[in-house]
Parts: sequence; C-alpha cells; structure tokens
Amino acid sequence: MTPTNQTLTAIDGLQVGHATDATARTGCTVVLCPDGATAGVDVQGAAPGSRETEAIRPGRLIQKVHAILLTGGSAFGLDAAGGVVQYLEEKGVGFPAGTVRVPIVPAAVIFDLHVGDARVRPDKEMGYQACLNATDEPVAMGSVGAGTGATVGKAPGVTPSSGGVGSACKHLDNGLIVAALVVVNALGNVVNPKTGEIIAGGKENGHFVDITERLLDASIVPGTNTTIGVVATNATLSVAEATRVAEMAHDGMARAIRPSHTMFDGDTLFTLATSTHTDSSINTIGILAAEVVAEAIVNAVTL
Repeated sequence: MTPTNQTLTAIDGLQVGHATDATARTGCTVVLCPDGATAGVDVQGAAPGSRETEAIRPGRLIQKVHAILLTGGSAFGLDAAGGVVQYLEEKGVGFPAGTVRVPIVPAAVIFDLHVGDARVRPDKEMGYQACLNATDEPVAMGSVGAGTGATVGKAPGVTPSSGGVGSACKHLDNGLIVAALVVVNALGNVVNPKTGEIIAGGKENGHFVDITERLLDASIVPGTNTTIGVVATNATLSVAEATRVAEMAHDGMARAIRPSHTMFDGDTLFTLATSTHTDSSINTIGILAAEVVAEAIVNAVTL
C-alpha cells in the first residue's frame, strides 16, 4: 500500500510549520526535529543568506540540530530564527552547555522584498508562530510560509510566475525514506525534469521565455532570487555523509530549474538524518535526494 503522506513529515520525528503574511507576501517555514538530527549543508549559489551553517560543517563540535528555518525577508528574515530558538528553549530542547541548553537552528533566506510590502519581514514573533503551527501532517504546499512571496523566471521585460513551497518523498521497501521540502524562488524557470518543458517561469506576451537565453545579454538585479530547502532521511548518517547527501541533492535542483546556481542565486540545501534506519548506502540516499528535490520543486509551482 502506498503511504498517504508523500511529504517531508512522512519521516517520524519531523514536524513542519508555516507562518504566512498573505498581505505583505512573506513568511517563514520551520522544520522541527526536537530529538535532534544529524545535519549537513551545501551552498552552491553565489549569493546566500544564512545562519549557523558553519556550525554544522564536518569537523565541528555540533553533531545534531534541533530545527531548520527557511524564511523570506532576505537578511532581515534571519531574525525569525530567534523565535524558533525561544520556542525550543521553552521546551527544554538544545545542546547541553552547563546549566542551559542551546537550541541549534541553522537558517537560510530567500529574497522576496520586491513582492508585497518590503517593510514587512519575518521576525522573531513569526518564527515562534511557525513553531506553534508545526505538525506531522502532510506539508502544505504552494504560496505559504517561506514561499509566500517566491517567484520564478526573472529577466528584464518578463513577468515572473509564482514560486512557492514544495515537498516530495520516496519510500523503499526496506524501510528507507528520503524526502525534501524546497522553497522555490529561482532566477531561472522551473521545467519538467524529464522533458525540459517550462512549467513555470518568466513570460512575455503571455508566453514563457528562455531565461537562460535572456541571461546572455541581459542585466539581472543581484540577490533577488534563491532556492533553499531541506532533504531529510530516516537513515543513519555522519555529518560528513549528510553533507555529501546535500551536495548530491543539488543535482535535482539543476534538473528542475534552468538556469540554477547562478551568481544571483543563493541556492542552499540542508540535510537532516534522524538515524532510525541503518540498512542503506549513501549512494542510494544521495540519488533519491536528487529525485525528491526535483519533484518538490515541480510540486511547489503546480500544487
């Protein structure tokens, strides 16, 4: 029987919450893992905005995180991570440091300030609200949470399409689960990975245009894009292995967004491993990670 939940929350121990400001067209999305999960990160865009990514690199002290925050608001939106930290501290969750516990909450942002009200950005209160909204129900997709103000397909003279939040999941018969949640706010168009057909992106006179072609002779406003996300698995991974999975997962982004990883994108993917399944190779996990990232990107603009 096919599992009913085909999103990131199919993995036990993970919850996802959105906080949405539909008027200002911004928001944030949190992935909670209060029991801790091994984490990795890979940044392949040249214009990222992030918090605590260095803390989860291989060779660092930190081995597990307690949440990942994805948020709008560009650098301003990183303030929302404070609300996630507060929420987790109140629950007694965090890295033990003497008499206190310090929640570890890496975060990444998209640029949505040109959509809606640029003066309104996700803040500590919104980050806290996203935690209150967190559930293990199937992830809500589309223009919600961090994807509220997301757009795709940007070049002078073209009208971008709406981006959004997408999620996808793969279940293997041996019990392995690999899933992704992606916030799609790309410079490039979203395409069907199998056919290359544009399914969301920049339009001119009502027709999709090839953003890659336009980039060859167009000036683009730096920093107004970025696709960010979380790949999760129930597998047991080391920090180095989780980092490698994040690297492999970017292949899915390149399949579904054209172009991707440009100088004007801050493309960032995190990995979470809950370590409840032990019978899978990193090759299998990485291959599936790329597949679910591509599928999640398509879901973000079609569901």
